[in-house]
Amino acid sequence: MASRTRRHRWAAVLGATALALAGGGALACPAGAVSQQVDFATHCIPPAIAGIPPIDGTTAAKIDVDNTAPKVGDTVTVTYTVVTPAASNPTDLALPADIMTPTGKVTLGGAQTGAVTVTGPKKNDPVPGKGAFPSFSMTGTFTVTSPGAITLAPGDYNIHTSYILELDTPCTVINPPAPVSQTITAADTTPVNNRAITLGSASGKPGDSVTVTGSNFTAGATVTLAGRAGTAQTADTATVTANAQGAVSGSLVVNDKATTGVVAYEGSAWSDTKGAGPAAYVVIDDTPVPAGSQKINTTVTAGTLSMSQAGDTVDLAAVDFGKGGFSRGSLQTVTVKDFRGGAAGWSLTGKVTDFTGPGGAKIDAAKLGWTPVCLTKAGSPSTCAAGSPGSVGSAGATLASAPNGTVTGGEFTVDARLSLNVPAFTPAGSYSGVLTLTLT
Repeated sequence: MASRTRRHRWAAVLGATALALAGGGALACPAGAVSQQVDFATHCIPPAIAGIPPIDGTTAAKIDVDNTAPKVGDTVTVTYTVVTPAASNPTDLALPADIMTPTGKVTLGGAQTGAVTVTGPKKNDPVPGKGAFPSFSMTGTFTVTSPGAITLAPGDYNIHTSYILELDTPCTVINPPAPVSQTITAADTTPVNNRAITLGSASGKPGDSVTVTGSNFTAGATVTLAGRAGTAQTADTATVTANAQGAVSGSLVVNDKATTGVVAYEGSAWSDTKGAGPAAYVVIDDTPVPAGSQKINTTVTAGTLSMSQAGDTVDLAAVDFGKGGFSRGSLQTVTVKDFRGGAAGWSLTGKVTDFTGPGGAKIDAAKLGWTPVCLTKAGSPSTCAAGSPGSVGSAGATLASAPNGTVTGGEFTVDARLSLNVPAFTPAGSYSGVLTLTLT
């Protein structure tokens, strides 16, 4: 099976003029995500006993998280801090300390939607009659279910007071959702399968053996070599053991005349996650020709699996120091040509390094996300599928693929929208990372 690797280099120019504003001094802020305090219009309803109309005011709030670069399946703790509540003590009666219990919601958007319920402790400073409610914080958790950039915005909240009477002051966002205060980038935990095999010959007569070599298997694993007739496994099998480097080498005797390919896999049965192939293989029919007949042969020569790209540099849009946000751009178009024949599909994966900048500053590789697109040229036997939107990261993710099938092949155009989530106070300057694309 053919394998091709290419590299892309990017330059993200991050507000170079802002460096002058820093007075040339060193910026000690880490390149981690920083929450933004946001203001939003709020409608609060005082308790009926207060006898006063609803209050339309402005809430100032921010959202913090304990993990800005989680993986799918991780639990993230969210802290919703109301810095300045829109409501105040609706009565002339002073409220003592530790009688307020806040609750609220945090709105999720982007790669994952929904709401996170947050609650705060029964703790507050004394509040004078008709005085402003003090700042308070609420916490909650959610489980990451989707890779990519997830936004967090403050939502509705309620202030419950327990003093003489049990009273509530609910406050709702007038024009939901409120502005985004925090963005995290979740990485896909689906492992990338880089196992690959090649055959010593592309054809043979029934009973001939074919040499199978492979790479990137689990060190010490027992690997099954097997024939394929379309998408079904034949009775032709053999086993080999992967060495300490994950390489395998062995021979497979092929008897089934219907064989169109050879696969190799770990475990008791084939799986896309622990298998490689099929690599195209043709069994030459050596059945004797009946008397008075002529056998006419021709050959269709199998080609290769290859890719090319429109360029090797991507310039992402600049973002401002102090604001941060998404630096966006587009992948240089990649063209995949599968002219091998047989039943084997293909997978195009990518992984990226950290983005390095001035003075050793960096932006984590997990901050780069993509939204892949794949188009199939008319007449191609295979149909390609774009990978899932989400984080690329150093572990890698799938950009596009085509499945195994009875007949495969064709030409495919692969693109992706790119977005680098730049933390607000990343030191100003140019940042570069290397995206490596691998076709197997």
